[in-house]
This record gives sequence, structure tokens and C-alpha cells, in this order.
Amino acid sequence: MHDRAAEFVDRAHDRYDVALEVREFDAGTETAAAAAEAVGCEPGAIASTIVVSLGDDDTPTEATTGSHASAENDLVAAVTSRSNRHDPDAVARPCGVPAEAMGAPDRTRAVVWWCTVGGPPCCHATTVPTVMDASRGAFDRVCGAVGTPSALFSIAPDRLADLADATVVDLTE
Repeated sequence: MHDRAAEFVDRAHDRYDVALEVREFDAGTETAAAAAEAVGCEPGAIASTIVVSLGDDDTPTEATTGSHASAENDLVAAVTSRSNRHDPDAVARPCGVPAEAMGAPDRTRAVVWWCTVGGPPCCHATTVPTVMDASRGAFDRVCGAVGTPSALFSIAPDRLADLADATVVDLTE
């Protein structure tokens, strides 16, 4: 198993006492379409995680230092469907701020340990608020990344929301 995938599995077990089954592929699954083809599902069942910043990437906003976000940062993980465009305001709204921007890659890696786009929806190095698109509930199972483009895990959407401590909202434009 790829080192990043193994780290994800270990973190999931240690934090949530859950054993997630990871599927690895010879070819990368760098797009939702490729991932869906690899696991035999619709592209909409791929739970893609995007890390966004609600501030200027240097200073946490007042809204993100309250009960919904960590005072340590103002990054938010958004678990979306790559078959829908996400609404930037919908990601920011639960945190009480007007809009979001992509998290700076170096800062994102330092805070959550994963990349800005396509990282896992949970098991971040630092707890960050997470929002999950309500459209994930249309599927019996969704597939999420595990830290490498050649591996995914499958999970029921409500269980994913529980593990990620995600607020489920409509994130589509």
C-alpha cells in the first residue's frame, strides 16, 4: 500500500476506531471521471475534498475563530461532487463570512497534511471545519481520496459526514 494511503488508514483507525478498506489502482485517479471509472460508479459518487481559505491566509477571520472553526486557522474542507460546481458563498456561509478562496497550497499542507484539492475528507493533521454537499446523500456509498491519486475508500455518506464532523449543506451553484 502507498505510504500516504497507509497513513490515512492508520489515522482513521486511531482517531475513529474504524477500519476503512482502500482500493488502489495501477493508473492514477486524478479526475472524478477516472476515479468513477476505476471503481465502477457515477462521477457524482466521488466525494472530492477542496480546502478553502476564509481569510487572507495569514490571519484567521473573527468568524472562523468561534465555535465552528479552529482559532489556529481559517481553512475549511469542502466535500463536494466534482460533477457539480460548488458555490463559494455556500462554503463560507456556515462560518459567517461572505466568500472563500482556494487555500494556499503550502499552508494547506502544513495545516491539514494533505493537498488543497483531492485530499481526504477527514483525518487531517489539524482539525478544520468541514462542510459536505447535501448531494452526497443521493448515493448509497461515496468514494473519497486517501492521500494519493491511485487510491480511494468507499463509505456511506452519513458515516463520512460523521467521521469528518461535517455540516451538511447545499454547496452547488
